[in-house]
Amino acid sequence: MKKKGHLVKSRLFTLSTTRLFFRRIPSYRIHHTFVPIKQFSMSDPVEQQEQEGPSKSALKKAAKAAEKAAKAAAKGPVKPRGEGKAKEQKEKPKVVEEAPFVNTTPKGEKKDMTIPMSTGYNPTAVEAAWYDWWEKEGMFKPKMEADGSVSPKGTFVVPFPPPNVTGALHIGHALTVSIQDTLVRWNRMKGLTVLYAPGYDHAGISTQSVVEKRLWKDEKLTKHDLGREKFLEKVWTWKDEYQIKISNQLRRLGASFEWERVAFTLSDTHSKAVNEAFCKFFEDGLIYRENRLVNWCVRLNTTLSNLEVDQKTLTGRTMLSVPGYDPKEKFEFGAITSFAYVIEGSDERIIVATTRPETMLGDTAIAVHPDDPRYTHLHGKFAIHPFVANRKIPIVTDAITVDMAFGTGAVKITPAHDHNDYECGKRHNLEFINILNDDGTLNANAGEKFNGMKRFHARVAVIDALKEQGFYIETKDNPMSIPVCSKSGDLIEAIMKPQWWVNCQPLAAESIKRTRAGEMVVNPKSNEADWYRWMENMQDWCISRQLWWGHRCPAYLVHIEGQTTDAANTQHWVVGRTIEEATARADKLANGRKYTLAQDDDVLDTWFSSGLWPFAIMGWPEKTDDLKNFYPATLLETGWDIIFFWVARMVFFGIQLTDQMPFKEVFLHAMIRDAHGRKMSKSLGNVIDPLDVMQGCALEDLHKQLLAGNLDDKEIAKAKAGQAKDYPKGIPQCGTDALRFALCAYSGVGRDINLDILRVEGYRKFCNKLWNAIRFAMLKLDAGFVPASTSKRSGKESVVERWILHKLNIASADVNKHFTDRSFMSATTAIHNFWLYEFCDVYIEASKSMTDEKASPEVRASAQQTLYTCLDEGLRLLHPFMPYVTEELWQRLPRRPADKTVSVSLAQFPEESADAADPQAEADFDLVFSCTKAARSLASTYNIQSGLQVFVQVSEPRLNEMFQSQITVLSSLTKGCKSAEVISKVEELPEGCASELVNAEVTVHLMVRGKVDLDAEVQKLQKKIEIAKTSQEKTVALSQKPNIPAEVLANNADKLKLLDAEIETLTRSMEMFTALK
Repeated sequence: MKKKGHLVKSRLFTLSTTRLFFRRIPSYRIHHTFVPIKQFSMSDPVEQQEQEGPSKSALKKAAKAAEKAAKAAAKGPVKPRGEGKAKEQKEKPKVVEEAPFVNTTPKGEKKDMTIPMSTGYNPTAVEAAWYDWWEKEGMFKPKMEADGSVSPKGTFVVPFPPPNVTGALHIGHALTVSIQDTLVRWNRMKGLTVLYAPGYDHAGISTQSVVEKRLWKDEKLTKHDLGREKFLEKVWTWKDEYQIKISNQLRRLGASFEWERVAFTLSDTHSKAVNEAFCKFFEDGLIYRENRLVNWCVRLNTTLSNLEVDQKTLTGRTMLSVPGYDPKEKFEFGAITSFAYVIEGSDERIIVATTRPETMLGDTAIAVHPDDPRYTHLHGKFAIHPFVANRKIPIVTDAITVDMAFGTGAVKITPAHDHNDYECGKRHNLEFINILNDDGTLNANAGEKFNGMKRFHARVAVIDALKEQGFYIETKDNPMSIPVCSKSGDLIEAIMKPQWWVNCQPLAAESIKRTRAGEMVVNPKSNEADWYRWMENMQDWCISRQLWWGHRCPAYLVHIEGQTTDAANTQHWVVGRTIEEATARADKLANGRKYTLAQDDDVLDTWFSSGLWPFAIMGWPEKTDDLKNFYPATLLETGWDIIFFWVARMVFFGIQLTDQMPFKEVFLHAMIRDAHGRKMSKSLGNVIDPLDVMQGCALEDLHKQLLAGNLDDKEIAKAKAGQAKDYPKGIPQCGTDALRFALCAYSGVGRDINLDILRVEGYRKFCNKLWNAIRFAMLKLDAGFVPASTSKRSGKESVVERWILHKLNIASADVNKHFTDRSFMSATTAIHNFWLYEFCDVYIEASKSMTDEKASPEVRASAQQTLYTCLDEGLRLLHPFMPYVTEELWQRLPRRPADKTVSVSLAQFPEESADAADPQAEADFDLVFSCTKAARSLASTYNIQSGLQVFVQVSEPRLNEMFQSQITVLSSLTKGCKSAEVISKVEELPEGCASELVNAEVTVHLMVRGKVDLDAEVQKLQKKIEIAKTSQEKTVALSQKPNIPAEVLANNADKLKLLDAEIETLTRSMEMFTALK
């Protein structure tokens, strides 16, 4: 049968490959029987990986073998045939398609591995049943010692960042799972006691918002139409629905959670922890009540923290739509409007400017610089408000607020609606006048003309009124940023509200101290500076939220008869873990007077409850065994974008409530963007559900998913266009393992990942490569094969065996190091290179002759043991990244005699072994590779595709002996090689050979007589000799210069030795070709 060659380039060499094609035959079961049609090879990285049936051209060329194999199909698999020329057949063999996979494994039972392997990798079939079996068998539970203690090797604890129950997981969550579960599985295989704790976040603002939107979209009702109790029933229904969906996604992703410990931030146990934390902070003086400026979202009708406010950059005057207004109605932003105030008792005017004209209705001062001579005469005087009766506006001096060189040097001050003005107002004891209602309309403080007007309608009306009264000056472009609610997209207003606040400064100081002391490590290190910078500029945290969904504040306002109650005064409040505790404290505060007790209607910021996560899930505030064994956590892994939202809060709570940092390490991964670098957004249609990547999704189905959300018709149309552009053929089925591997391979040191689905699909092909490797092994590891008791070398291994075991040892060392360093990109590269370029492309090809039935029993047995060791340890190396395909393939391998391990997930992770290190074998086989490349290069140069006669001239005795032992391997790695021979002297070489120098001791010759233009070859050789001699002369001249370093002289000496050998070889070839003329 004639070989079909295919060039494969690797980082080390170029080699020839052949292929094995399989024809599917009928089966009366879900499994299939496989008939090899052509010689098996692992070295076609694209075509063979994609093969899920024979190609037409391959079947034509292999028709004779196919016909014979078809006759034997009913008897089962046949072994690869020897090589020979196949006669062309007119009729193509018929191909029977496999039936679609149906999972027949009972839930929780182990998959039947006696069923023959399918012809190609099918993610659906591979991933079926394994997770249920892992979970049922308790493989994800922490492994404790007999006395209940943790492993002497230590613990590895990862609290999973609880996903919001607002909706299904997106690809960013898949990145989190991929990184975390990879580390979890690695540590579990290393023998540590591992706990990977799952859970969910109630996500107060986000969940309430999506439920409100859905309620309006489906039923045209608001939460107020239902009332608090009925509305919360709707939210709980939503939560239950999406928790199930999220749990399914997490299982599909292979996350090895201890599901018996699943937590939820609104559960009774977690609520107890929240109440305890609030009360403890209040008792310690870290929570206080104050009427301060907050970020107010009109759309959501609640306060937001600074971290929940995005800044939208405008380059100048821009017309924008605002939520809550007619979509066709737009308002101007990015502009600065100047107008004049009249000074009391005169006609003099003072000009000020603002980007929010409507806020002038709340102005209570005009600030000027104390050193500005233009306004010295106005110090202490007043301006008259043009629209609010009886309001006089004082002229104050403030060097902090005013820049004399900016604008007119006069600044309007609205302390109740601007963060900078708020501080100025406090410094000058100004009046704080709130002009906004919670719904975004103006109140009576804005004046009769504007009372009840919506805020941006008032903006237009104020400018018109200024123009009418002659106070308007101008409006100009003003590049600026405007605050936008990250949840609703509404424009944020700064308003005064009595709220609960956390004093963060002492907590931040302690966090810095402990981080610098090494109690917590921040990785990658590039994020550490951000951590310190933010902690050093810490502001107090507003924890009140005006929502219904969340933990209601365990704070009670005490109304004492005969005493004015101030809701903004901490002294008028008590807290209680129970109503009984709150009542007892109120009794003490009232001191015998009558009072009423009213619990605060507000709920706590979601980050307050999730900030307790690392220890609340362990049973805190109770002193539990879990808290003793699994706290602090080993690792907190999350996105860098929530280091201040969440990580900082957990550190604060951990320090104050447990006197410990809540975790020893923080690893911050990148943010996933689409292939174009855009942030993922539902309205762009580029948000990816990991299930769509794992199982594939047609474009039409992607479009249907948009209809299930809360997008309006315009947004849906835009999203559909985005999907059609990015996924014109839909999303291909890639499988869980390929997705996990790709996401980890993307994880470098940058802050963004531009995800290309085609790269994920490429790793699906890699999975197919693995599949074919095991399928090949099943042919070579016959039924009687028994693995050796250990993986230690027997001492009988050939050079190529020693080489691959050395490479496996290097891969083991590298992967462990990269996991330790959290270098996931490097770890995936090390594993990928071993499997693809070293094992599949080299050892499998080289081992064919050694595992052939014609090989001696000793050679065959050794090669089989090496093959098994590579497969066994290679799959274990890969398992943390690719749990499903490695389990499926590992289960098909036999076990070593004393090995009772039931799952690869519990198998020992490979470690570096000094016994397996063999740098001499690496150097020797690299030389064999070089000769292979040289032979192929010569064949390509002279356009000889078959019948290659190769001669390897080796002058050094030890190397000569080594090449003698590897000549069969060299021949098998050289496409079209008819014969290969090792010689020690050039005199042994027949006439008519072209030559290529490999090094000073090794030269490769190829018989080209009768296939070349002799005159042309002589001319080429003459030019090469001239070039070599020129290089030789330059090297000699350089070596003769004074003060040349010894290292340079040594390198030059080696170079001259090589040049001498090259010139000698070229001269010999030229003389030979001349003699043949």
